[in-house]
This record gives sequence, structure tokens and C-alpha cells, in this order.
Amino acid sequence: MGFATSWLDKRALFPEFINEPPDNQTGIIVVIPAYNEPGIADLLDSLVKCIEPGCRVEVLVIVNAPADAGPEISLNNKICVSNIESWKRENNSFFRLYYFDAGRPSIKGWGVGLARKTGMDEALRRFNSIGKPEGVIASLDADCTVEKNYFTELFSDLYRNKHNKACSIYFEHPLSGNDFSPDIYSNILQYELHVRYYLQGLKYAGFPYAFHTVGSSMAVKASSYEGCGGMNRKQAGEDFYFIQKLMPLGGYFALNSTTVYPSPRESSRVPFGTGVVMSRLIGLSGKNFLTYNIEAFKELRHFFSLTGELYRSDKSEIIAFRNSLPHGLETFLLEDEFLETVTEIKENTSGIDSFRKRFFAWFNMFRIIKYLNHVSSGLFVKHAVTEQAQVLLEIIGKKTDYATPQELLECYRSMERGINYSSF
Repeated sequence: MGFATSWLDKRALFPEFINEPPDNQTGIIVVIPAYNEPGIADLLDSLVKCIEPGCRVEVLVIVNAPADAGPEISLNNKICVSNIESWKRENNSFFRLYYFDAGRPSIKGWGVGLARKTGMDEALRRFNSIGKPEGVIASLDADCTVEKNYFTELFSDLYRNKHNKACSIYFEHPLSGNDFSPDIYSNILQYELHVRYYLQGLKYAGFPYAFHTVGSSMAVKASSYEGCGGMNRKQAGEDFYFIQKLMPLGGYFALNSTTVYPSPRESSRVPFGTGVVMSRLIGLSGKNFLTYNIEAFKELRHFFSLTGELYRSDKSEIIAFRNSLPHGLETFLLEDEFLETVTEIKENTSGIDSFRKRFFAWFNMFRIIKYLNHVSSGLFVKHAVTEQAQVLLEIIGKKTDYATPQELLECYRSMERGINYSSF
């Protein structure tokens, strides 16, 4: 029996659908959900240009559509399958390419979460068959391209590193070109700045699990995929919830030495995400994208810095602690719930380190977003992302006099890559 046989028997959606056994040296399997993606050859062209890593690679495309998909989407899915087959005939790639046409499954709630789960479960099954719990399951989207060192960095920093278990992969949206309108490029610039400002806000606040949660730029070892319960079935935000499960387990890191390039296109296929935001920003050109107020992150910083006091507090002191918090947090954290939660955490931990770990598993990124939305409704109104991004840079001692939003974004990008951008 393999390391994941029991898990697969209980939780996999579909039986094995790739008949060809994997090469014993397979170390990376890339999973790509494809819904209404006739142009998938662009991604495949990008992958084949990559440097071959020190292991075998497979690429698995899950072609899918919801039960209520219209005839145009069904046609585009057929074109996608045809293009995959044509690409395989015309290219001598170093990776094995497979696809699974899921059709329009009758499974309730079918969406990107179930499509991603279908592919990742199959990747786990293949690693299970060759006894490779350290095998890497990488997640991409069909409208992405990647840097040439994509596979080699996954191989060296995740597959071969025994301490690393999963990662968020660095990404950049294209900011210019002929594929989209100037408005699209302008809007994605502001949105990406918002995403990076939010990440740096979490780091400033002292949140220990400050990572991007993007389904098109993440990877996980097979053993950790099984250990966290696998991908969920959500129709949107599946990546966010999946990564929330992975981060507290340890070994999660930011792989910033390669790059995924997601598309800035509009989309209405899911309730939220980059594509949906881009659809909502039509006509924003010349206006400001509003983001979370820096004052909210200051409250979180104060709160997170005092977790040691909570560990050493009795019940009356926990209540007093909550009542002494800044107004935004005091109104967000209900007294009874806070007392019950902190007490339960204290009773099930044996030291400050284990208390902090369990505390931040409760006050996780999902709860942080709920808090930010709570205080944004009146106490700390949102402001232009270019303004707040400048304010945060000033607070943390970075250069702030950038002439354009793109220069500001490049500064935030460089902070993640670990490049000194202060002289740019």
C-alpha cells in the first residue's frame, strides 16, 4: 500500500484516469484547470521553453465546465482539447502532457475548486504509485505563462529541500502590451499594488503567515497535500482556503526566485478573484483603486505584539485585555467569544510558542480580512492604494518619492524579491 492509498480511496473524486504509469523519476506534476480556454497553447509554449529540471515532469490539464455551461463554452472546451492534442503532436517536450476532459459533471457545486482538486488528487495518485511523498504538485491556471527557471527552482527549493513543504510562487501581471486595452493594464497595476500592499501590511502587523494565496502560483509536496486534507470543493477562493490549511503545518515559504505571469483579463466565471475585480474596474481609468487604511494594520500590529500577555492572563485579565484594545478590534472581537477562544487555546497549549501557533491558526488571514472589512465600513475608510502604499513605505523606512504608480509597484515587487530598490 502506498503512502496515500487510504486517503485516495476515501476522498478522490474520480478513479484513476491516466492509464500510462508515471516514470519512477517523476518529481513535479503541474495541474492546470481549463474552463473555456481555447488559447491554452500559449501556456504550453511557455512551459516547453523552461529549463529542464533534475527530475521528470508531468503536466495535467483538467478541461471542465459547470453543468449549466452554454454552447459557446462547450465548443471552446472542445477546441482546447483539440489544441492540446495538436500541441502534443507538434512538440517534442521534456514533460509528459496529459489531459482529462471532465465534461460537465453532475457533481453539485462544480467549479474551479473541484477541477483543481480533480487534477491534484490524480497527481497525488501518481506520486503514490511510485512511492514519492516528496513529489511536487504545482498549480497553474491556463491563462498564465512562466519564467524559464520555473521547474528548476521548484526542483531545488521544494522537491530537494526536506524542510520545505509548500510555497507561494512569485508572480507579476503584465503591465503593457497589445493583448489588452490601456485601461486593463492601468487597472491591473493598481490591483496588483493593492495585493502587494496588503501583504506588506500583514508583515508590518507581525502576522506570521503573510503569504500570497493565488491558485495559479502555488505548489505543495504530495505528503503535505494529503496531510492537510487535499484541495477543497469551493467554487471560488479554493486557493485561499487551501493555503490557510497548509501554512500552520510548517515548511511553508515564498518561492521568489522564479515568476508566474497571470493574465490581467476580465472574468465572470467565479464570484471573486482577479478576473472579477478586473470586470468591476471597467471605467476606473483615471480614478483611484481604494484599499485598506494603514490605521487598521496599526491596530493589528498592536494586538499581535501582545499575544504573550494573553498567554499569561487569567479569565478576568483576558476580558480586561479585550476591553483595552483599540476601538476597531474591540468592536470586532465579541467579549464572550474572545474569552472562550483564548481560554480554550490556553488550555490546549503548553508554552508561549505553541500558544502563538494555535492563536494565529484562529486569528488567521480569513479573520483578518473580516476585521479589515469591519473597520473599513466607517472607522477606517479606504483610501487610494497609491497613497496608502506610500504611507506604509514611510512607516517602515523605505524611499517614498516615486513619480508614478508603476515605480511604486516596482518597489513593492522588489521588496518581495529581496532586491534593494531604494536607489531606483
